[in-house]
Amino acid sequence: MYEALTSVSEMLSRNLDTLCQQPLLVCGLLEDKLPVLLADNGPAPRVFTTDFRYAQWLNDNGRITPEFGSAPSVQPTQGLLLLMPKAKAEAQYLLAACLPLLAPGTPVFIAGDNKGGVKSAPKLLSPYCKQVNKLDSARRASLYQAELSRPAPAFHLNDWISRYPLEQEDLTICTLPGIFSAEHLDAGTQMLLNETTRLSGRVLDFGCGAGVIGSSLLKRYPDIELEQIDINALALEASRLTLAENGLQAKVYPSDGLNEVQGYFDCIISNPPFHAGLKTFYSTTETLLREAKRYLRPGGSLWLVANAFLPYAELIEQSFGHCETIAANGRFKIYRAQA
Repeated sequence: MYEALTSVSEMLSRNLDTLCQQPLLVCGLLEDKLPVLLADNGPAPRVFTTDFRYAQWLNDNGRITPEFGSAPSVQPTQGLLLLMPKAKAEAQYLLAACLPLLAPGTPVFIAGDNKGGVKSAPKLLSPYCKQVNKLDSARRASLYQAELSRPAPAFHLNDWISRYPLEQEDLTICTLPGIFSAEHLDAGTQMLLNETTRLSGRVLDFGCGAGVIGSSLLKRYPDIELEQIDINALALEASRLTLAENGLQAKVYPSDGLNEVQGYFDCIISNPPFHAGLKTFYSTTETLLREAKRYLRPGGSLWLVANAFLPYAELIEQSFGHCETIAANGRFKIYRAQA
């Protein structure tokens, strides 16, 4: 799944003499075997990732044990390589979380796709580094190099939490950088919540993001037994924060699709992921639609909101034998199927 090098890593492979002079902390948009390549050519890097799928793959297939979570452990490190994430706010967050682990004078590298925001590296590093140099540019990717000029301020997660009200549900949503719908309730989720009818029993919020769907359902139906899953550590942390902010309780845990889920549910509900990194990403949702019925009790239901142009109704019909379109507008459709 991650064996082939991305164009960014192919460009980085031309700079191994520089990158492998010290063990680096590598974080950001990890999409391939770059950490293994670094380990093959120098000291093994330390890898921090917010992506549960990637953490599992690297743990299973590499010689490196990754750190998965919302922030790295406070162990000092000798350099940083940030692979530019899709959201600039997430890059700022990762720098703030990682740079306090470096001593002044240690190297800092930022690499990424030229269309993915990497050109903002000098501005991103300006609070921490006096001079930022472009070290290489190839295959539509660039590598920037700098040295940490002064000790970075200590990292505090609370400094990065944003909040917005969900007045119709009497909720406060807590979010972190880079999470879907980080600043306001998105229209698709709003439509799904408007159409969802009475729920009971065990409910799974698939791809929970900041916890909007799950917390709204708990507020409406406090007797449900809610579980929330996501592949992204920042989303999971935001969901926990949203629950705590509103005095709610649920089981929140990482899962690559339904792989970590156990037992059967009375309802699976989702506004599923649509983008991953810089790419449009459908496979997680398609796998959910193929497998959801096996995780539902007899009579249990799948609820889904999706962009109207996506052919998800056909996939649901193939799995469940039927698919009901509950609501539709020019942008979204709400689907329901019963096991």
